[in-house]
Amino acid sequence: MVAHVGDTDVTATQLRAYVAALGAREQAAIAKEPALLNQAVRLLLNERVVLQEAIAKQWDQQPHVAAQLEQLRERAIVELFLQSVSAPPANFPSQDEMQKAYDANRSAFVVPRQFQLGHIFVAAPKDADRATEDKAKKALEDTERKLKVGGVDFMAVARAGNDANDGGELGWVAEGQIRPEIRARVMGLGKGAVSEAIRLDDGWHIVKLIDTKASYTRSLTEAREQLAQQMRTERANALRRAYVAELLKKHPAVVNEIALSNLLDSVRK
Repeated sequence: MVAHVGDTDVTATQLRAYVAALGAREQAAIAKEPALLNQAVRLLLNERVVLQEAIAKQWDQQPHVAAQLEQLRERAIVELFLQSVSAPPANFPSQDEMQKAYDANRSAFVVPRQFQLGHIFVAAPKDADRATEDKAKKALEDTERKLKVGGVDFMAVARAGNDANDGGELGWVAEGQIRPEIRARVMGLGKGAVSEAIRLDDGWHIVKLIDTKASYTRSLTEAREQLAQQMRTERANALRRAYVAELLKKHPAVVNEIALSNLLDSVRK
């Protein structure tokens, strides 16, 4: 037994099955950060205690609930079955297949130029009243005066008066993620330089360019895991579509358009 809630025990076998049913990303996160497993256990316990309560009250036996459960069951069967028949071979993609896909889509692996930025924000919405605007201008002037002192620590000034939640540190930001008005100023800054105040709809922004990373193309080695997963997903989708199409050839679908139209009319009334 790993955990217990109400009248239910959670065993190691049950927990392994629970984790196995999670997505690949969630499993990788748990493997990297063991503390997440504790969260997974607690989430499972939450589900179990709610399930106990629902069954005790025979909630699942109510006609409309039973109908929805049957629909969910059927959809789950369909999804799990299609996953089983559309899984790509374990050795897919091969090294050659990955190389061809990488060469054909090299532009998809371009990492844009990045900027490491410091940031000071003084809130002053353009529709603010006169008193708020005057207060913001005073705060801005005070900040600019502090920044002009030789050897001043930009981050210390930012932490002392920043209205944003970043504490003055934006970290590395991709070029396309920076607001155009700010990006234009950043592009003209030298390393370690501080911009003049930039007026936007939400207030005043002052940025410091700490460092820059040039744009580059990720190598196949760097992109291998992402590319392999993408290729397996695309192959699985193609296999799924082909399998369903083959089934429909054997069992053609027929829709009574008149009956369907009548049903839609009744639903609209």
